[in-house]
Amino acid sequence: MTQTTYDVPADLVAHSRPALMVGVAGFALCGLGFAMDREQFFRAYLIGYIFWLGVPLGSMGLMMVHHLSGGAWGVVIRRIFEASSRTLPLLAILFLPIVFGMHSLYPWTDEAYVANDHILREKALYLNRPFFLARAVVYFASWIGLATLLSQWSLQQDGGDRTAARKMQFLSGGGLVLYGLTITFAAVDWVMSLDPHWFSTMTGFLFMGGQGLIALAFVVIVATTLARRAPMDHVFKAVHFHDLGKLMLAFVMLWAYLNFSQFLIIYSGNLAEEVPYYVWRLQGGWQYVALVLVALHFALPFSMLLSRDLKRNASRLIAVASLVIVMRLLDYIFFVSPEFSTAGANLHAGHREEAAVTAFFHWLDLAVPVGIGGVWVAFFLRQLASRPLLPLQEPDLARALAATGGH
Repeated sequence: MTQTTYDVPADLVAHSRPALMVGVAGFALCGLGFAMDREQFFRAYLIGYIFWLGVPLGSMGLMMVHHLSGGAWGVVIRRIFEASSRTLPLLAILFLPIVFGMHSLYPWTDEAYVANDHILREKALYLNRPFFLARAVVYFASWIGLATLLSQWSLQQDGGDRTAARKMQFLSGGGLVLYGLTITFAAVDWVMSLDPHWFSTMTGFLFMGGQGLIALAFVVIVATTLARRAPMDHVFKAVHFHDLGKLMLAFVMLWAYLNFSQFLIIYSGNLAEEVPYYVWRLQGGWQYVALVLVALHFALPFSMLLSRDLKRNASRLIAVASLVIVMRLLDYIFFVSPEFSTAGANLHAGHREEAAVTAFFHWLDLAVPVGIGGVWVAFFLRQLASRPLLPLQEPDLARALAATGGH
C-alpha cells in the first residue's frame, strides 16, 4: 500500500474536458431557451439546479454520518464524498440565475399580488426579497464552511495529524443538525414557496432523503468507474458495493415512506391549504408521472436491491444507480412543474377555484440539467484529482482494504 500513490487515473481526469464541453453546449441551448421563453427557462433552471445541488449536499451529509458512525463502508469512498462537497462554491455561483429569475418563479415577489392576498401579507415578514437572499447567503456559507473544514482536516490527517479524526467527528455531530435545518429552510424558500399558500412539514425530510439517495447513486457510478482502473481495481471489492447497495435500498425505502406519509397526512387532514398540491398532481396527465415514480423510483429499485448478488455486482448495481438518478430528476420535475401548469397559473392569478392541470415537459427540462451537469462533473473530476483516492492515515483503512465479506 505504501508504494501506491492512489492518484486518480489520468484517463479519467481527461474526461473533465469533454464534460465541460457538454456543459457549455448545454448552456448554449439554455441561452437559446432563455431568448425564446424566459419564464420557462427559469422554471427549468430551478429543477436542474436543485437536482445537481443534491449530489454535493447528500455527499456531505453521508460523509458526516460516516465520521460519526465510523466503520469501513465509508473509508474507500470518502474522497468521492469530499470532492463532491468541494463543488459547493461552484453551485453557489450557479444559484445566481434563480436570483435574477425570482419574479418569474415566486408569486410573492409580485407586490400587487401580495397586496390583494391576505395570507401573503401575513407571510411578508418572511417571504420578501432581502430576507430570501440573506437566508441563501447563510445556507451556502454554512454548507461551504462545513465542507471546507471536513476536507481540510481530512488532508491534515493524511499529514499525520492524529487529532483530525476527532475534530471531524465532533464537527459532524453539529454539522448534521445544521445541514438538516438549512436544507429544510432552503427547500421551503426555493421550492415550497412556489405556491406560498401550501405548506408541508415533510418537505425538508423529503429533500434530505432525496439528496442522500442521489449521492449514493452517484458514488456507485464513480466507484464502479474507478474499480475498473488501477490502482483502485484492487481496492474495491464486492463487499464495498454490497454496503453501498444496502444503503441505496434503505434510502429508496425512506423516499417511499416519506412521500406516502406526506400523502396520507394531507389526505387525512383534508385541509384547503394542503389538498390542492395532490389534486393538481393527480389529474391532467400528472397522475401517470406519479405512477411512473411509484414503479421506477420505488418498486423496481426496491425489488432489484433485495438481491444480494445484484448488490455485490458492480456492473448490475450501476444500472440501478443510473435509474435512480433519472428518477430523481423526474421527481423534481413532478415537484416543481405542476405549479406552472394551468393550475399554477390560475393560482398565481388568484383563481384557485378555476384550477385545471395539464402535464407538460419542455426540452429545457433536459437541456438545463445537461448544462449544469457537464460543468459540475468537470469541476468534480478536477477536485477528485487533487487528493489521493484513499485517506492513507485513516485508522480504519487497513480494515476497509482487508474486507472480504465472504467474497
